[in-house]
Amino acid sequence: MKLKIALIAAASLVSTAALADSYPSRPIRLVVPYAPAGSADIVARRIADEWAKAIGGNIYVENKAGAGGNIGVDAVAKSAPDGYTIGLQTVSLAINPSLFPKLPYNTLKDLAPIGMVAASQHVLVVNPKFPAKDTRELLAATKAQPGKFNYGSAGPGSTFHIAAELFKDVSRTDITHIPYKGGGPALVDTMAGMVDMSFPVLSAAVPHVRGGKLRAIGVTGPKRSPLLPNVPTLQESGLSGYNFETWFMVFAPANTPKPIIDKLNAALNKTLASPALKEKLVSDGFDPTPSTPAQAQARLVQELPVWSKLVKERGISAE
Repeated sequence: MKLKIALIAAASLVSTAALADSYPSRPIRLVVPYAPAGSADIVARRIADEWAKAIGGNIYVENKAGAGGNIGVDAVAKSAPDGYTIGLQTVSLAINPSLFPKLPYNTLKDLAPIGMVAASQHVLVVNPKFPAKDTRELLAATKAQPGKFNYGSAGPGSTFHIAAELFKDVSRTDITHIPYKGGGPALVDTMAGMVDMSFPVLSAAVPHVRGGKLRAIGVTGPKRSPLLPNVPTLQESGLSGYNFETWFMVFAPANTPKPIIDKLNAALNKTLASPALKEKLVSDGFDPTPSTPAQAQARLVQELPVWSKLVKERGISAE
């Protein structure tokens, strides 16, 4: 009996390895759970062609937007675990379980991380006529007049919203949330002075900062951005403990064979090591962050309770 079990296991390993050797034999669908031209879409389209070359196949991007990214992620979770449907999602993968209590998928049980791709800071921006020139002046103004000032977000539960609520939590300030239907309208009204501030992703803000239409107060990550080298981090401006980045992870349905996951990961990391691609990503405001599947899984596990705590304590809603 033991011999029979061992033979079956050995045969299974051989067949799985053979499957990985022949993979991919048809195009791979990379699902982006947001509309075209957003940060996730930009990252996916930047890596798709080079990743396809590295793995010896074809990868095409499919946008499947809706429900804060949940429709696209669910489509991947319910796909056949054969490596031909994979997804790219942002840090919302770790945030959404707290915002949407009835998700149609289980983040940890139904998805298999392939690897991290990149990370992008957000940046606190204000209209150039706003009286505060730096973080300390902004904090002084908001604490002197609680509730007077406001910020625009890309919508309830968006990364703009989370970045701002984390800022309020760390700084102990009272700033009113003005949700918009997308980051573009929020930025337009920030430039027009209709709202006082916003926390857009770096790539969306840089052209307007350089053009003088927005003033950058501070970047949200642990280090200064090469795109705005003179803009300090919020940490170095006195907000110890503040750190927020939108990261991007690729994943497959659970039970996708490990040799296929490993093959996808190796090709992805080879792609991210390309000097030409790295230069393109950095110029777009993204820092390449290659990892193993285990490291990507560990980051997801680590961050789920962090965002759950913030969502509950701040009363953040996706509605």
